[in-house]
Amino acid sequence: MAAPLTAWPWEFLGSYKYLLFGPLIGKALYSIIHEDPLKVLMNSWCLHILILCALRGTVHQLWSSYTNMLFLTRTRRILQQGVDFKQIDKEWDWDNFIILQGLIASTACYLLPFLQNLPLWNTIGFISTLVLHVGVSEPLYYWMHRRFHGNYFFENYHSLHHSSPIPQPFTAGSATLLEHLVLGAIVGIPVLGTTLMGCGSIFAIYGYVLVFDFLRCLGHSNVEVISHKLFEKAPFLRYLLYTPTYHSLHHTEMDTNFCLFMPLFDALGNTLNSKSWGLHKEISLNAGKNGRAPDFVFLAHVVDLSSSLHVPFVFRSFSSLPFTMRFFLVGFWPFGIAFMLAMWAWAKTFLITFYNLRGRLHQTWAVPRYGFQYFLPFALDGINKQIEHAILRADKMGVKVISLAALNKNEGLNGGGTLFVNKHPDLRVRVVHGNTLTAAVILNEIPKDVEEVFLSGATSKLGRAIALYLCRRKVRVLMLTMSTERFQKIQKEAPADCQHYLVQVTKYQAARNCKAWIVGKWITPREQRWAPSGAHFHQFVVPPILHFRRDCTYGDLAAMRLPDDVQGLGCCEYTMDRGVVHACHAGGVVHLLEGWTHHEVGALDVDRIDVVWKAALKHGLKPVSSSKS
Repeated sequence: MAAPLTAWPWEFLGSYKYLLFGPLIGKALYSIIHEDPLKVLMNSWCLHILILCALRGTVHQLWSSYTNMLFLTRTRRILQQGVDFKQIDKEWDWDNFIILQGLIASTACYLLPFLQNLPLWNTIGFISTLVLHVGVSEPLYYWMHRRFHGNYFFENYHSLHHSSPIPQPFTAGSATLLEHLVLGAIVGIPVLGTTLMGCGSIFAIYGYVLVFDFLRCLGHSNVEVISHKLFEKAPFLRYLLYTPTYHSLHHTEMDTNFCLFMPLFDALGNTLNSKSWGLHKEISLNAGKNGRAPDFVFLAHVVDLSSSLHVPFVFRSFSSLPFTMRFFLVGFWPFGIAFMLAMWAWAKTFLITFYNLRGRLHQTWAVPRYGFQYFLPFALDGINKQIEHAILRADKMGVKVISLAALNKNEGLNGGGTLFVNKHPDLRVRVVHGNTLTAAVILNEIPKDVEEVFLSGATSKLGRAIALYLCRRKVRVLMLTMSTERFQKIQKEAPADCQHYLVQVTKYQAARNCKAWIVGKWITPREQRWAPSGAHFHQFVVPPILHFRRDCTYGDLAAMRLPDDVQGLGCCEYTMDRGVVHACHAGGVVHLLEGWTHHEVGALDVDRIDVVWKAALKHGLKPVSSSKS
């Protein structure tokens, strides 16, 4: 049986827990409608509680966004491991404490009328708040924190907070009900005490609570933002303000550094970790240096405006789930548009996320371009320069393999990567388009007893390889193309006794009796109508086609699940499930694990499709069941 006050009473509500703010919202709206707005702004305690709760959530979200901007914080990170899905799920309800303290505050305002009509500012109140924090809240927190590290309280309560291996701003809110009741009292002492003394103010409450949250997030950020030079110039400050490094030592060693924000109390209690200042200086000095170079880079790009918000530095929880369009994203489109224009004008390829696999560091970089820009003729040279710069940067850093995603390897853009390999013949980094494994995934999804398939995008790199492979299996391939010349060129590559299995068609109507459609070129719902009932759409087109036919099934984009021993993976790759990556990403991983020294660019070698597939399975990558109704 669980210890008392461990669970939150509104757990059963799930995302509907925010309805608990309903009465406050109702009362605030009523006041706004029926009273003078200025008076409401000054005296409506309901409105102030709602605003303060929203601001507290914003403080945590902004800190989370900053810490996940790896292109800014990578060299300042304290613990180098990544935050995985397990930790993200554990911290999913980090904001429970905001609801709790909002309810406590509303109860206090209702029972204690003197809290309802406070002046905007009171200088004495500001000083009193600071004195009460230092004199009461800090020592009380220190004492309670040490108690929570005792056997019973740690095992039943505080262990949840410490179960997150990498401190994050949301980790600050990840704790049990009892702990947040105690923390609420610690926060409330300066606020209530100052008000009881008759010198409380609205500014003091807002300022104290938001600074309190800011410093909590600072300590749990895992990014060292305070320079060691500050403490060298004013040594006494190191006892008045902790650093992210200081608090990270508490999470890694646990028996030291218990203070709230002021290491002075650890010094007085003889619990100050002797490595605190030295480690802080070491990390601070290393800030800005290159750090460890990745072994593998997946060079991605933005698909569209909505998917640009599917990154950890926007919403960590959202990016940890497969991308789907959500209504709340619409409100962020103006910011997304501004960000897109800024990236187009100034940005270079930047780091998005990373994970570790068998001692090797894998990173995902993003070319700061959106899908539609790859179809603007005047933008192509700029895109190729971005990709070339990324390849040369990877080569200089010592990256072993760089894999090109989706449109970054477009044949019309750079010949599937051949442009860069030919231009820079001395590259040490291996450039990989990953299409060989993509073809292998698609081909292994097709049932062995299939006798006929319909193939659009038939003369593309992938289409060509799929057609040649299937005709060797004696499968009849209806190749949709208007170019007889390109069709005949591919047909001549097939063995003489297999060439008749390749058939050129120019209309979708030709496939009205074929139940295996392989889509390599985007098709409209109208074109899908020609597929017979029960047909299955395999696809290697970006973006994926619409699931229009209810009497047919649709495959996802070619993908594979990473090996089980992957570490620090906490972000979903576009529409893929957790732990699943696009086949072109997986192809680069296999290239690295096998230690292959050749570039994989340009046309696909059909003879290597089975070789790459077997290598992927050998290293623990798994095919994904992708059939969807």
